[in-house]
Amino acid sequence: MEGVPALFFDLALILITAGITTVIFKWLKQPLVLGYIVAGFLIGPYFSYFPVINDPTSVHTWSEIGMVFLLFAIGLEFSFKKLKKVGGPGAIMVLTELVIMFTSGFLVGKLFGWQKMNCIFLGCMLSISSTSIIVKAFDDLKLKREKFTADVIGALVVEDLVAVILMVILSTISVGNAFNGGEMLLSMVKLVFFLIIWFVFGIYLIPSFLKLIRRFMTEETLVIIAVGLCFAMVMLANYAGFSSALGAFVMGSILAETLEADIIHKLVKPIQNLFGAIFFVSVGMLVNPQILVQYTWPVVIISLTVMIIKTLSATFGMLISGRDIKTALNSGFCFCQIGEFSFIIASLGLSFKVIDDYLYPIIVTVSIVTTFFTPYIMRLSNPVYNWLNPRIPKKWKDAMSSYSEGFKGSDNRTLTFKTFVINQFKDMLIYGCIIMALSLLNFSVIGPFVVRNINGIWGDITATLITLALVSPFIWAMAFKYNISLTNKRLISKNLFESHVITFIFILRYFVATVIIIMIIRHFININFFLALGCAVVGSIILAFSNGAMRFYDSLEKRFMENLNKRQRQASFVIPEVLQQNFHLEKVTVSPMSQVVGKQLKDTVFRSKYKVSVVCIERGHKIYDLPDKEMTFYPYDVVTLVGNDDNLSMVKPLIEIEDTELIHERQHYTMSLHKVLLSGKSPLCYVSLLNSMFKDKYDAMVIAIQRGNDFIMSPSAATVFRENDIVWFVSNDDSAKKIKQKEEI
Repeated sequence: MEGVPALFFDLALILITAGITTVIFKWLKQPLVLGYIVAGFLIGPYFSYFPVINDPTSVHTWSEIGMVFLLFAIGLEFSFKKLKKVGGPGAIMVLTELVIMFTSGFLVGKLFGWQKMNCIFLGCMLSISSTSIIVKAFDDLKLKREKFTADVIGALVVEDLVAVILMVILSTISVGNAFNGGEMLLSMVKLVFFLIIWFVFGIYLIPSFLKLIRRFMTEETLVIIAVGLCFAMVMLANYAGFSSALGAFVMGSILAETLEADIIHKLVKPIQNLFGAIFFVSVGMLVNPQILVQYTWPVVIISLTVMIIKTLSATFGMLISGRDIKTALNSGFCFCQIGEFSFIIASLGLSFKVIDDYLYPIIVTVSIVTTFFTPYIMRLSNPVYNWLNPRIPKKWKDAMSSYSEGFKGSDNRTLTFKTFVINQFKDMLIYGCIIMALSLLNFSVIGPFVVRNINGIWGDITATLITLALVSPFIWAMAFKYNISLTNKRLISKNLFESHVITFIFILRYFVATVIIIMIIRHFININFFLALGCAVVGSIILAFSNGAMRFYDSLEKRFMENLNKRQRQASFVIPEVLQQNFHLEKVTVSPMSQVVGKQLKDTVFRSKYKVSVVCIERGHKIYDLPDKEMTFYPYDVVTLVGNDDNLSMVKPLIEIEDTELIHERQHYTMSLHKVLLSGKSPLCYVSLLNSMFKDKYDAMVIAIQRGNDFIMSPSAATVFRENDIVWFVSNDDSAKKIKQKEEI
């Protein structure tokens, strides 16, 4: 018999060791990721008292797959709508923390005399906190219902996006092994271009594809399709010059906007857990105790930098984003650790061979230390506030309070004008990227095919017309989607400066559209610039009055917006933006351990005490909108609540209760299977099961009657007992003893 591949032994060793260590860390009430890292150290090459893996190359490949699934799962929980909801405050906090921590990390690296690339990577690794560890700490410390947690989660959403952007920037730096401003700018432009194209085409195509095959879809096919799309985007991102992690994140964020997002996340979770465990174990395998002994002081200094400066920078970021002192302290003290993104950034540096080997085990150790202290630092926020608050001068408090209130307020008319201007440039960017992508497709594929098959000038003209026809809906949108006079009247009416700005924007849109047409014409046909300009002007005028281009664009935009908002529209209703500051919808699943199970809606205090309303209950495939007050809650009902953040955070823990144990073993076995033989003198002879009082008198259930060699299974109530019948019944031991004493004579 042939021996099994070495990978089988390695996987068995990795998973069994990881399983045992995570059970221990669960018992110690520590994050499981630390257990994985310890498991990696135990089976790694630097711990000689334990078996080691045989094929590090294969394990590294599997850990790369684990990183892909980690980013895919983060993308599934990420949403551009969440990013919009977080808005400016989350971005201000994250950017403040990023600047301070990058600078601190860079200076700490310089303090130890490290090379420039080590310092750059160290600064980036210290800038990103761990979403999984913070959320786990919220669960352990019972902080989910606190008001500040919404600010923390919002900031983490922004951090996830920043981390992905940092990875792209670091990849660019690593290729040249030096900082180049021009290359950096080019990489950012390239990143924005591909993100827009992937997101726009992904939202337009993928939900439509999933809808088309929905009636043929099972859990098996859905998880295969989702994982297939993930790795397709990984390959596409790699082909475009980006990391595989970016591709996985992008596809996850696209699928996050589909109706299938929740079930995909549920199906992918076990795969993510498996490969994620291998990734974190592979991280632990690189921990070298000798290096850690040699670099003890860097570990100590960097850990203190994270726990002190990172905490203070996050608190400061929350303050300048308009939060009050208590909320800023509670939120800022959560950002006192580094986690999974730091490992990914370190892996990126090692793969490009631009950082030294010692930096990886140092950053892993720092993560372990800071993760261990995270719950304790989070608990310090209230004592620090209680100590600090009386010592802050009153005029400072008044100034901060005024700043916080002013940050929330704004002039609605100015905000409307600013929003209009921002949206105009955003639309121009999106249309420009779509036109560029479609044009490049024609320049590289369709155009050459046409020119090869149609000789001469007619081939060039045909290729030009095909390209213009393909991009014409978006050129029309670029130049003519809005009417300048109507926009002026609706938006400003009297402000001359704003009127001139709007006029300039519309002229700019038309100018850009004309330039695009000229570029397309001159790409295929070698003609004079002014002749191309004349053709472009004539073409744009024709396009302005083209109902076909307008209708086609409207149909494209309608399909895109339907796909983008379809998941949100599955809610009972959509809350308008004017109310979203105070109310939003939240779906929660009724846990079997919840106190509301078996209660009617009228018996809850959701509305009377917490000002939260139940607007919908989903039970299986049935949906009960505006449920009656007599409606009873059952386990696994999906309940849609509407209320503000504070009140929802108090109601959700009453409905969703996370069980601390996966399996519950029944400790007391009160029921057993018994039998009794009916003699001729038994009072049950010739009595029907209905009249035997087995259930009412003895609390027993007859499940079978053995009559000779025959069995009557689950006898009906009309079945009559006969002499020498053997009656099989279920009851507790005391009832069985009474039955046997009375009947078996």
